[in-house]
Amino acid sequence: MGSASTISNTTQAPASGSHGPWIYKPWLDLLVGCGAWSAPLLLLAYYLAKTDSHAWSLTFYFLALFFNYPHFMATVYRAYHTREEFTKYRIFTVHVAILLGIAGILTHLWYALLPWVFTLYICWSPWHYTGQNFGLLMMFTRRSGITPTDKERGALHQAFIASYVMLMLSFHTGPSGDALILSLGLPAKLTIPVRAALGLFFIVATVWALTSMAKRSGLRTIAAPMTLALTQFFWFLLPSIVELMSGSEVPQTRYSSGILALLHSAQYLWITSYYQKREAVAAGNSRWRFSTYLLTLVAGGIALFIPGPWIVSRVFHADFAASFLTFTALVNIHHFILDGALWKLRDSRIASLLLDKREKNAAHGVARPGRVMSVAHWLAGPAANARRLRIATVILLFGWAAVDQAHFYFSSEVTNVHALERAAVWNPDDSAVQMRLARAEGVAGESHAALESLERAAAVSPGNLSVQETYARGLVEAGRYTEAYAQFQKILELKPRNADAWVDIGLVAHHLGHDEEVVDDWQRAVDADPGQAHAQLYLAQALEQRGETQPAARHYRAFLEIVAADAQGHKEDANSVLTVLIKVADVDSSSNREDDAMKGYLAAVAYSEKAGNKSVESLALAHLADLQERLNRAADAAKSYQRALQLDADLSDPRSAAADWFNYGQFLLHEKQPERLALACFLQAEELLKGTSGDELAEVKKAREKSEQRLGKNAAGIRKDAASIAREALALPASAFENLS
Repeated sequence: MGSASTISNTTQAPASGSHGPWIYKPWLDLLVGCGAWSAPLLLLAYYLAKTDSHAWSLTFYFLALFFNYPHFMATVYRAYHTREEFTKYRIFTVHVAILLGIAGILTHLWYALLPWVFTLYICWSPWHYTGQNFGLLMMFTRRSGITPTDKERGALHQAFIASYVMLMLSFHTGPSGDALILSLGLPAKLTIPVRAALGLFFIVATVWALTSMAKRSGLRTIAAPMTLALTQFFWFLLPSIVELMSGSEVPQTRYSSGILALLHSAQYLWITSYYQKREAVAAGNSRWRFSTYLLTLVAGGIALFIPGPWIVSRVFHADFAASFLTFTALVNIHHFILDGALWKLRDSRIASLLLDKREKNAAHGVARPGRVMSVAHWLAGPAANARRLRIATVILLFGWAAVDQAHFYFSSEVTNVHALERAAVWNPDDSAVQMRLARAEGVAGESHAALESLERAAAVSPGNLSVQETYARGLVEAGRYTEAYAQFQKILELKPRNADAWVDIGLVAHHLGHDEEVVDDWQRAVDADPGQAHAQLYLAQALEQRGETQPAARHYRAFLEIVAADAQGHKEDANSVLTVLIKVADVDSSSNREDDAMKGYLAAVAYSEKAGNKSVESLALAHLADLQERLNRAADAAKSYQRALQLDADLSDPRSAAADWFNYGQFLLHEKQPERLALACFLQAEELLKGTSGDELAEVKKAREKSEQRLGKNAAGIRKDAASIAREALALPASAFENLS
């Protein structure tokens, strides 16, 4: 029912009804119309979504046939079923419908429009729910004979708007987790206090207004308005409160098109069925039946949502997944616009029927079918052929709905290759099915078939960057680098500032041996998104390999800053962080920024110890020891060398251990420690490098030979007891170096 802003302009005349405040029965009105069942159903939906999301999605998709779809048709029925209504709202029934039809065609032709259209639908839905709740609250107050003061009505109106704004701030905090939903990316530090203030305002303003009305009329009289206020709390404030307390995000699509859509639709059918019945009675139609009305709405709802995507997909080979979302979004948007125009309590006829005024007012101006709509009138009339056509149409629509339900069932079996293949046969132009089939085939070890499914998905949805990128990465995994390179080029033609694609094409170029362009690719990735951690890391590594250590260090630091800002989101980069800390400290050390280098090495030691990465911890300690030695902090350097060698003993990396023993031996010589200790260290290093060749072994042998020459005949004895003497060297106390520091 209308938007909150529209209904807020309603007149203040008290109701003069004689049938009391209730629409049907108190329990039904409170449960469905006022949303008293929201709390238990929200809990049930949350539990089912957590325990068996597959069963819940199937159930929800089925229930949409009898709640969601019909509630849209209820508005269409109201606006189009008589000439007078159709003409009265021509700008919405004709012109807006044509504009949205054009938008639908453009969205099918240009996929980039879909996120904008879908985001509009997702963000408008809660406003639509808010308008209906507020409108019903005002209706019940007036049916109960309560005349809210301007301050009371204003407080409630502003409170409901505040709850909507609170939810929108939640939706638009940080980046979007869904490619189809655009986010303003507002910082949490800004939105959290504002959302908290809005939530507090909703509670204070609502409690004040309801309490003020209760003092004049009694608590029982405001039972319905109070229940609707609680419903608004459960629908809008509770998700945000849970998010603020738990840190988990509110999923926009689940919120706007999930269980709340179902509750809202039931509420809508409840009030529209009452209105249509009273309108029919006022017009002298005593044959009106809810069952016939509901059947019309169900069949019409199916016609609104199901045939369109199937026809567009099968006839024009458009992507069924994108087409379904386009129809869903545009039908909803048309519903929001049309609904806002139709339901105004300031409309005398609507007020007569909903506020239970005198029947003669309700009957005044009731629309009658006109000659211009003679065809529609004939179709709805008693003629035998018209009746047969109606029956055939209903059977066709219900059959089509059954096919759609079966297709959804097979397409949702995400691990069942045979079920997904059946769904793909029914509609091969469905990128969502092809993507699920590819994943299932990949899990089943059918890599070739999985890649073929990805290729079909990419072909049917050329504008969907997510699908195109998945196909490109599938080509990379298959080792088809040339094709992957071409695929990433196509992606970058669609979106030149796609940082992920620039990162990936750089990796593929490296595999193809195009190293001359790798740095440029990763530089473009950084330019497109400086917050892309891997782009910063890969660019730094490439620059380092080219000998450009200072530029490399800048990008290494950027990588560290990005990871530090979102440690939870970069858990998989923990090992890279440790290595980068050492690299940055090395650059600082070589640039004579000893203090920065010392902090970097110590940070690397601390983080690697915390992460349990002994290999990187040993490396960091070795580099730290070298810096400490250069700064004449021999006691600290000895301690660092010794800790590194102790860690090496638990690792299966003989080359690193050999390097640490060799460096420790050289350090002992520089610090005027006994020659025998240094020789034992060289012997340990040589033993670890046994069976290898290269400069490392040659350098160790050269140092060992010089040491033996200096020791003369004593060298033989040290050779025999090298391991024991090495342990002695490893156990040297700090005091052995302090007098020499």
